Amino acid sequence: MFAIIKCGGKQYTVKPGDKLKVDSINAETDSQIEIKDVLAVSDNGQLNVGAPFVSGAVVTAKVVAHDKGDKILVFKRKRRKDYKKRYGHRSSLTSIKIEDIKVG
Repeated sequence: MFAIIKCGGKQYTVKPGDKLKVDSINAETDSQIEIKDVLAVSDNGQLNVGAPFVSGAVVTAKVVAHDKGDKILVFKRKRRKDYKKRYGHRSSLTSIKIEDIKVG
């Protein structure tokens, strides 16, 4: 059984027991969250595709930790203009573990 979910503007294929890092979610560590934006669910070889979401499908996940991703460096330069600019950022991420996929 697997599901395709939408979380933070990105799509992920998940199975029970999977661990992922998604964009920051406003939830406490060790709390349960429900992701209702399920785009497709496969159960026993039967694929159920939503338009845009599968009605009644819920993915339950546990928030494991909050952390930051790797630093991304950005360098801008314009030739012959003596313009150089360097900066970077680290995205806030939330680690989640998929507990259950329910289709109802």
